[in-house]
Amino acid sequence: MARERPGLIGILFGGRSAEHEVSVVSAQGVMDAIDQERFQAVPIGVTKDGTWLTPRETQTALTAIKGERMASLPAGRQTAEKHPGRGFTGRSLTVLHKLDVLFPLVHGTYGEDGSLQGLLEMVGIPYVGAGVAASAVGMDKALQQMVFRQAGLPIPPSLVVTWPQWKNEMTAVVGQVESDLGYPCFVKPANGGSSIGTVKARSREDLTDGLAEALHYDRKAVVEQAIEGRHIECSVLGNDDPQASPLGEIVFSREFYDYVAKYEDPNTRLIIPADLPPEVSDRLRTMAIVVFKAIDCAGMGRVDFFLTQNGQPYVNEINTIPGFTPMSMYPKLWEAAGLSYSDLITRLIELALERHQEKQTRE
Repeated sequence: MARERPGLIGILFGGRSAEHEVSVVSAQGVMDAIDQERFQAVPIGVTKDGTWLTPRETQTALTAIKGERMASLPAGRQTAEKHPGRGFTGRSLTVLHKLDVLFPLVHGTYGEDGSLQGLLEMVGIPYVGAGVAASAVGMDKALQQMVFRQAGLPIPPSLVVTWPQWKNEMTAVVGQVESDLGYPCFVKPANGGSSIGTVKARSREDLTDGLAEALHYDRKAVVEQAIEGRHIECSVLGNDDPQASPLGEIVFSREFYDYVAKYEDPNTRLIIPADLPPEVSDRLRTMAIVVFKAIDCAGMGRVDFFLTQNGQPYVNEINTIPGFTPMSMYPKLWEAAGLSYSDLITRLIELALERHQEKQTRE
């Protein structure tokens, strides 16, 4: 009896967002850990200019940066010379149609915001993670907070500032922030991740600088009242019946949990499981599932909380494509629950196929 061929799993990573380097690290982790008895990883890199590399070009590019910690994906020589900035092409589509499942690990815009998911829905490729709407809402902090408020979830007081508002009504915007939120407050791009473009404002000067910085990355900025509290995270896994992991806590020494604290500062620590009373832990895990369902998420999602000294939780955000290196919080929390990194990858692929098959039965 002939042995069944391994499923072809496309690992898509890189991309045009400011989180390109984080995506490269996540993809390398998945490719190293995927169950090679059942699956064959097919690497598909996207360069910073949006060029989709072939699997062979991707492997060449990965070899060129082997050993570097947070490196950008270089373009393959053939691609760079013959197809500069070509983006997505018919050749890319041919590669996608050979796959059984695509595992998107493109963090940030053009990968986590529904753009990629829309393309995959159009061409009928099963993929890991949230669908179009959940990805878009999960990426846009302004829309996300509207959904959370509607669901009755506690979130920090906040305001949304658009680029036209800032350009034409700067004085009024500053006055409203100072009146409604006060200092300190956080200013961040509505669409972004890894704390890129995020500023903690303690004064009017900080606020104006922060809004200019955030609006450099997106046409909308979210200004939030600073919540002093512990940073607690929960991983959620599943489709219609999602499960919540044990909780983890992030302890850091910098002013706030910025890009350096997340990826470069050796003093940042992940505490798993978080030291919390059982009733608090249960409440946050239940809340994480409510957050996941509120945006109609699927596959995976990491829900981040602030927990104040008096025990009041606030939902910070949900990440629909969380960091996925072997040392990232999302897989580490499931490891604490007894699900290994390799088995977690397998489960996510199975969930992608289940969701795709369910859709086909309805069509």
